[in-house]
Amino acid sequence: MLPSPIRPPSTPQSAVIVPRTSRSEIISKLHAKRDGQDPIWIASAGSGLVAKLLESAGVDCINTFSGARLRANGMGTMAMLWPILDSNQQTLNYTGEDIMPALKGDAFVCACMNANDPLKDMVRVIEELKSMGVVSVSNIGPSISYVDKDSQIYSVLNKSGITFQNEVDFLRVAKEMDMVTIGLAFDQEDSEHLVREAQPDIFCFHAGTTKGGLTGYDSGESIEGTAERTELANKALRALSSDVLLVAHGAAMETPEEAQYILNHTTCDGFWTGSSTERLPIERAVSQTAAEFAALTLPKS
Repeated sequence: MLPSPIRPPSTPQSAVIVPRTSRSEIISKLHAKRDGQDPIWIASAGSGLVAKLLESAGVDCINTFSGARLRANGMGTMAMLWPILDSNQQTLNYTGEDIMPALKGDAFVCACMNANDPLKDMVRVIEELKSMGVVSVSNIGPSISYVDKDSQIYSVLNKSGITFQNEVDFLRVAKEMDMVTIGLAFDQEDSEHLVREAQPDIFCFHAGTTKGGLTGYDSGESIEGTAERTELANKALRALSSDVLLVAHGAAMETPEEAQYILNHTTCDGFWTGSSTERLPIERAVSQTAAEFAALTLPKS
């Protein structure tokens, strides 16, 4: 029998008490799912309503990050790469205020943080997250791994001290602080670097921005191509860490059918949805319902 989330004593119905869980409980649950051939499901949420619906649907992990918050405001995920906002503070604020109070405790929350924040001590950030009931972190908040290595901006960022190594060190320290760590990278080189040095509990090979909808980016890659690139990374990563749980995300994996293709044609233990279970369903449902309301007419006199 799987351990249940730690729940506080009974309290008045009006009080909001965020359920607590622990690293050991989460790891036990996730490995039991893998052993039972049940895919692990991670999903992004930019609002409490989306988080609540995802948890009700059975998601294992809800991740929060400034990209999801920006998606909820109608911008593309990668708008977080620019200095539009304090990425970490945005994530800390809405995770504590919008996401945590909306959940029952069936899903755990992973906060995706910017390890290259020059104004914050990341140990204190981790401590703040733990105090609000978050026991998992990831390095995509944003990650420099998204920037092409042969670009001038990548060189300038590295020269300024904005490095992928900072993200690796952040995950390593977080694991030492008893957090569940979810590593992520956008290419083979960074993927191997992160898994080798940080030894994350879960790793996601990010195949690219998800296609579809108003702000998705379609690179033209097929689902077959996304699966091939993901599995190429998987083989190298399994050789580095036999324990790491591998999940797929992005690029041509937009629909449930495409996610099933990934599961059927890779050795992934699960998948990570962002726009697929947040931005795209909202766009479709609101557009359709709004169009029906817009078509209403006044009675003819």
